[in-house]
Amino acid sequence: MGARKVNIGMNNIKSEFPVFQKNPELVYLDSGASALTPKEVIKSINWYYSECSVNVHRGLYEMSECVTEACEKSRELVAKFINADRKEEIIFTNGTTHGLNLLAYQLAGGLSAEDNIVITRLEHHANLVPWQEAVKRTGCELRFIELNDDYQINLNSARELIDKNTKIVSFATMSNVLGTYLPSKELISIAKEVDATTILDAAQGIVHQSTDVQELDCDFLVFGGHKIYGPTGVGVIYGKYHLLEAMQPLFFGGDMISEVRFDEATWAEVPYKFEAGTPHISGIIGLGAAIKFVKKIGWDSIEKHEKELTDYAMRELEKVPLLNIIGPKDITQRGGVFSFTIDGIHPHDISDILGKQGIATRAGSHCAMPLMQYLGIYGTSRASFGIYNDKNDIDSLMSGISRVKEIFSK
Repeated sequence: MGARKVNIGMNNIKSEFPVFQKNPELVYLDSGASALTPKEVIKSINWYYSECSVNVHRGLYEMSECVTEACEKSRELVAKFINADRKEEIIFTNGTTHGLNLLAYQLAGGLSAEDNIVITRLEHHANLVPWQEAVKRTGCELRFIELNDDYQINLNSARELIDKNTKIVSFATMSNVLGTYLPSKELISIAKEVDATTILDAAQGIVHQSTDVQELDCDFLVFGGHKIYGPTGVGVIYGKYHLLEAMQPLFFGGDMISEVRFDEATWAEVPYKFEAGTPHISGIIGLGAAIKFVKKIGWDSIEKHEKELTDYAMRELEKVPLLNIIGPKDITQRGGVFSFTIDGIHPHDISDILGKQGIATRAGSHCAMPLMQYLGIYGTSRASFGIYNDKNDIDSLMSGISRVKEIFSK
């Protein structure tokens, strides 16, 4: 199961992804939905199912101990990847949505009608609907930080909305629609002035930027494995240890208990009290492999590559008549997620015609319907990049868009 002792360079990166061997003409521009899976991750999952497919924890035999060690190694890898203080601050979940729901249910439970929760206008449904439900349960107020004309967060709006009654500030580190990088440190700083709890939805941002939770000083951070070249169905909650100690578990049963009697039970230590039942073992092991894969490439290489690709895509898309980029034009304020519309053509038609040319994009509201209403549009087409994309893929996208416009000009 050990990783190959080789450096992975951008020039041969597509060879690390078996899907391109099966589909050599594929232009995959849908990493914002799910990134593709590299050999190392597939290898780690195969190792579990072919050599060690037993349950984790408490098994007093070699295979179970081996699997337990592999899962705990993944926990340690995640902790180091985001610079958590200790591996016990990492809780494994089913994904970002699971993590946000768990936090929303637990942290908002004690709020009252005098309190408020602050999020932003650009949130994914996963960081909106759980807070709407919290408002229904508690009677508290939900507030929205506005955007500037250039699709960036208005910090003046944040300062006006976050007040002494704000108990929770929750926001994405990067918009899955606009590509906007949010000013995480500034928003956290504003929240700390009133002792509000901060939650970062890093589902989109985790793969585009290096993340240091100690430098950010956030209270909680969540992300999912499938956006960072790992398996689906596995995710992470990071939380400061003292906050996790104070939280009660939401799910109960096997493996999260310390002792059970007929009349009561006591919980295991953090993080295990939050991990009831048999976990997604292969997913946890695969997530560890994905993080090792990203670390082997290195953030310097990843960020340099993405900046070049984002700059090139922006310049090319801006040349297209009647095409509207829905997101910041300043590439220092955005990552490799491009939403766009073309006047007179429905986004579904755009992505459908691109798909018939082997160019995988996404169309619709991207699980951000309120943002679309706020922007006065009904949806966009979205091209989102991964480390396997290059300028040839952008050129293919541009040719595909030309074909779309040609069809609708007839």
